[in-house]
Amino acid sequence: MRLLWVIPLFLAAPLWAAEWDVPVRPGAIADTLARATEGDVLRLQPGHYRETVELAFPVTLDGGGTAILDGQGTGSVVTVTGADVTVTGLTIIGSGSSHEEIDSGIKLTKGATRARVQDNILEGNLYGIDIHGARDAVVADNTIIGRTDRRMNDRGNGVYVWNAPGAIVDGNDMRLGRDGIFVNSSKKNIFRNNTFRDLRFAVHYMYANQSEVTGNVSIGNDLGYAVMFSKRVKVANNVSIGDREHGVMMNYANYSEITGNYVRGTEQKCAFLYNSNKNTFVGNHFEGCGIGIHFTAGSDGNRILGNAFVGNRTQVKYVSTRWVEWSEDGQGNYWSDFAAYDLNGDGIADMPYRPNDSVDHVLWTQPAAKLLLGSPAVQLVRWSQSAFPALLPGGVIDSHPLMQPHDIDVTSLEGLND
Repeated sequence: MRLLWVIPLFLAAPLWAAEWDVPVRPGAIADTLARATEGDVLRLQPGHYRETVELAFPVTLDGGGTAILDGQGTGSVVTVTGADVTVTGLTIIGSGSSHEEIDSGIKLTKGATRARVQDNILEGNLYGIDIHGARDAVVADNTIIGRTDRRMNDRGNGVYVWNAPGAIVDGNDMRLGRDGIFVNSSKKNIFRNNTFRDLRFAVHYMYANQSEVTGNVSIGNDLGYAVMFSKRVKVANNVSIGDREHGVMMNYANYSEITGNYVRGTEQKCAFLYNSNKNTFVGNHFEGCGIGIHFTAGSDGNRILGNAFVGNRTQVKYVSTRWVEWSEDGQGNYWSDFAAYDLNGDGIADMPYRPNDSVDHVLWTQPAAKLLLGSPAVQLVRWSQSAFPALLPGGVIDSHPLMQPHDIDVTSLEGLND
């Protein structure tokens, strides 16, 4: 029985595969590729290779963690045009500077089906890795450090995904440059377990449907996770710490799931929704932001429950003349500023929570009115609304607030943002 398993495996292996030791000299990689055949492995010797490389057939380019490949400022350093190529163990530097050509450390073209890019260091290239039309590519466990010689918006992205269904970007560490991952006009992509620092956006979606962003960490970027003009995207179990504008932003994003995310210390908004409808926000933790969650531009039909709003200067900003319920089946959200009581001990507060009143609405439209916040007249208005809820102007109501937040364990991240 064991022999029956061995025979198919033996027949499936490329019997003609060879391993090549590539010396450190000008043009050595290209010369070796000219003699190699499908399935071969090119092992680069320790040293500095000054050339650009095209991989047009199934082959493995292995730097062993000691080889440096330098494009010397011209075009993309490694261009993959054939299927089933692996690039691993290299330090890649010296791409060109053309945005029009998308000069990259590694470029995966339309023919690069099932390419695998793993355990590389890409530093100082305009774009780190460009997945440009390649289906089912895997980019995993790389360190990508962008350029700093231009304004942030004029730099390239760590990983650029265009029309590349099935692409997986997993376990990479990305710093500097423009966006960590920028995806445009693609679908069914998975971005997971990546770390992003010192960027504009950690993850930036444009016209990308049926994809997922899970288990990533964004620290100190302008914005964490931006989902724009997309639908059916899963944004789950990500972390945003100290991002400046928004932790999670939904812009014309619909039918998506935002669950289990931890956002802390965003200067502006933990979460921002602009004309985004029929999304589900469940089990997220929004803490220490200027605004916990901001809804605007007609965002409607969103389910908001089981979330924790902790210590935000404004928990919710949602202007409306009608009430919008943020609880479901007897369960709402946790609000750190709600002095609630729970007489029957079921974990649900015995009175509803309304995060905004008419004074808040005035302050949003007339910020200068903050000077009057301590006046007796304003205090009287707020007391009247708390005593007589019918005076409130509409907006969010949580009829079943939680007495305790759901826990999200982020202890393993302590010290990352130091």
